[in-house]
Amino acid sequence: MTRISPRYLLQFDEPAGYLDFARFGPPSHAVLDTTAALLDQATTAGPSTVDELMRQEIRAKAAAARLSGSDTDHTVLLPHTSLGLFQAAFHSTGEVLVSASEFPANTYPWARAEQAGRLRVRRLTSGYVTSERVADALTPEITTVSVSAVDFRTGYRADLAALRDVVGDRLLVVDGIQGFGVVDEPWEVADVLVVGGQKWLRAGWGTGFAVLSDRALDRMDPVLSGWTGARDPGLFDDEIHPPDATAQAWSISNLSPITSGAFAEALELVEDAGVGAIAARIAERLASFEEVLASCGAEVVSAVDRRAGILAFTLPGHPAEQVGAALANAGIAATVRPEHVRLSPHASTPAAAADLLREALETLTRPRAPLSVPAPGATTHEVLTALVPAIPGLAAMLGPGNEVLLHDLSRLPDSIVAIAGDLTGRSVGGPMTDLLLGLVRRGTTQDLTNYRTHGPDGRAIRSSTLFLRDADGVAVGCLCVNSVDPAASPGGNGEPETFPPDVDSLQRFLVDRAVTKAGIPVDLMKKRHKAAVVRELDEAGYFLIKDAVDHLAGRLDVTRYTIYNYLNEIRA
Repeated sequence: MTRISPRYLLQFDEPAGYLDFARFGPPSHAVLDTTAALLDQATTAGPSTVDELMRQEIRAKAAAARLSGSDTDHTVLLPHTSLGLFQAAFHSTGEVLVSASEFPANTYPWARAEQAGRLRVRRLTSGYVTSERVADALTPEITTVSVSAVDFRTGYRADLAALRDVVGDRLLVVDGIQGFGVVDEPWEVADVLVVGGQKWLRAGWGTGFAVLSDRALDRMDPVLSGWTGARDPGLFDDEIHPPDATAQAWSISNLSPITSGAFAEALELVEDAGVGAIAARIAERLASFEEVLASCGAEVVSAVDRRAGILAFTLPGHPAEQVGAALANAGIAATVRPEHVRLSPHASTPAAAADLLREALETLTRPRAPLSVPAPGATTHEVLTALVPAIPGLAAMLGPGNEVLLHDLSRLPDSIVAIAGDLTGRSVGGPMTDLLLGLVRRGTTQDLTNYRTHGPDGRAIRSSTLFLRDADGVAVGCLCVNSVDPAASPGGNGEPETFPPDVDSLQRFLVDRAVTKAGIPVDLMKKRHKAAVVRELDEAGYFLIKDAVDHLAGRLDVTRYTIYNYLNEIRA
């Protein structure tokens, strides 16, 4: 096992199952403590407090410069990667080459700059951005090439040195957010290196920096530059000063010194541990995950030879949503996309994470033994079948005003396999409620007992839902009991829940509710409104329904691929 600084490891407390650093990296105790200390200093402000706090920016800039192989004259702090890429785009001229499959933070800035007439965009078709493919796409008109150091979908680590050789005297812009601090790269070959600190650097949101080469400073026109990026920013003489000659020209305004101090602490922790040791530790974790995936019949669909900390996989016969639910049920945080599941561990991820991953996947892949006599307290899919004849008897025992039903979670969403009583007007083959569907989507399969809701006719009812599990503790079904609540007023307060008679009704209800929450008619919706509808429906478990994407695409008047793009952005 790779040796790594104990001081570094003791700084982190995330659960063993947190494997989503490509999305967000939980900050360290040092970052938390520094933030608290600087906030405390700010609350007891004195004559020198502001000047002392502002020195944190110098500290953070120096740490970023050291880690990137540069100096502070070529380094500027930024609140996030997107701003740096927007500045790179609007400060450029000519033609830029950028992959169509980049993360949107590295496509929208160039598109907007083209829209503003600053430059022209040439798109590289989807696939790994290699030096060979870039060389084939280069034309004399191309002045800039923009690339991610690590592809967010596949974890492919671009060969920056080879790209530098191919690009030649053109500008090379590198989005380093998925690799900086966790892989050894020749960052100095980039003309513009932009990095956000909220992921692998574990500094929290609102942190980042850019490093500019002399070539970038000479050729780029810093039109997105504020007063703090001008020469003599403290001279208030009613004149517009020219941009500073250093990377400070990209500064728009002062960053929060509290955020800068936290960022400095996070960067110094990386220095203390060493990027090489961090990278080796992550590689060990990924190798152990690969062994688990192979033993469970999963297929790795991400890069293997040149990769950073990202591993994406599929499990044949099991949709990504189902795999994601099994992982969440086991306490594993991962990114779930329609096409695959993405895991991204860090150096602080314990070896036990591989065991958690194995246990979660085996709940989906382990063959089920034929039913004999179930062990006490255990249940299987076959037990659901055995319970079906008991449902009418249970309802009869409870008497009038009661309803008993059985759901088989493998039949989602039309999961009712037995029902007795007509309290909610449903029948066998009908769907689960919106409340229950949302719980299953989030992997929340704890029993709910004696909660108040109301039926389709407005009658107040009390409900209980008990999850039935197999021998490994995985929820395979649930037994639900609904009873009229004579003590409550019709339509009164209670857990909001809808009892649709069929899947089509459930689909319509969920979409209507999401559109209503958006607060604007579909024909007037912009992209942000439609994306909000997709986010609401994703959280509600809507996409567990067969053909849900096609149905929603028709309702929102977009293509099914647009829905998938929204989902990718939401789950990124």
